[in-house]
Amino acid sequence: MDAVINLVTDRQFQISLLVALAAIGTIYTIAEPFFVTDRLKERMKSVSEYRERLRQQQRDSFARKSNATLRAASAQGVLKEIVENLKLFEIFDANEARKQLMMAGYRGQRPVFIFMAARLGMPFVAAGATAIYVYVLKSVELDSLGRLCACAFAFFAGFYIPNVYVNNLVTKRKQKIQLAWPDALDLLLICVEAGMSIETALQKVSQEIGSGAPELAEELALTVAELSYLQERKSAYINLAERTGLDGVKGVTTALIQSEKYGTPLGQSLRVMAQENREHRMQEAERKAAALPPKLTVPMIGFFLPVLFAVILGPAIMGIMEIQK
Repeated sequence: MDAVINLVTDRQFQISLLVALAAIGTIYTIAEPFFVTDRLKERMKSVSEYRERLRQQQRDSFARKSNATLRAASAQGVLKEIVENLKLFEIFDANEARKQLMMAGYRGQRPVFIFMAARLGMPFVAAGATAIYVYVLKSVELDSLGRLCACAFAFFAGFYIPNVYVNNLVTKRKQKIQLAWPDALDLLLICVEAGMSIETALQKVSQEIGSGAPELAEELALTVAELSYLQERKSAYINLAERTGLDGVKGVTTALIQSEKYGTPLGQSLRVMAQENREHRMQEAERKAAALPPKLTVPMIGFFLPVLFAVILGPAIMGIMEIQK
């Protein structure tokens, strides 16, 4: 055990390990594009599975009146038993977790069970890893109180690690959908004005934007499936707005609901909302561009200016030193 600890804490070994990791990262970066799979096919496969699940639920609804029974019958496994026995749904707000996971692209009961189990187990994992780092490896010089505080901090931080991970996925997914949404609205407007039904138009748009925006294509395909199998078409539009979490998408779904309810023309509404979403995308880009100078101040002071001073003052300092000799 002492030999392992000495090896891990050896500076030469740490430098060699970092160099090896950098080499592996470089090789992976170069080789990764050659092994990229077709993400669109995987997402369309997920959509097909979701459509089949909706169809099966529609069939089972004639024999089973309780939706709770359907959910309990579809969710099985060890994680389900752990989550239900510990009543994690009541402790961690299962409805909010389900919404966040849907916005991150994870649907069904299994991701919810995994997320709940992660929230339960991650504090112990983080505290255990920290304890090994500070007590066994002793890579950081701390007293007993400092080690205990480090383990306690890691334990409490473990509660938030799953939430931070999911929120990061949600943010990235929203950004990708937001970028592609105005173009999708333009295509949807063309399809609607050409005389297509809304289901056919959404299906056509999802096919056209699938290569560039697979996340949005997946959501539109799910909406088409829900329009076909849900009892109320309004629910399909509401689900689309909840899964994306974007105000622009919510406005379009509201227009679609009103169009089907009152028979109002849809083309003009889509044209106006497409223009508004495009302007919002441009404003967001301008806001990020305006925020760059303050963000670049610290990197410039910390990295650019010392190099600049060294290049400018270095020859002068060397000249003065030679004169003094």
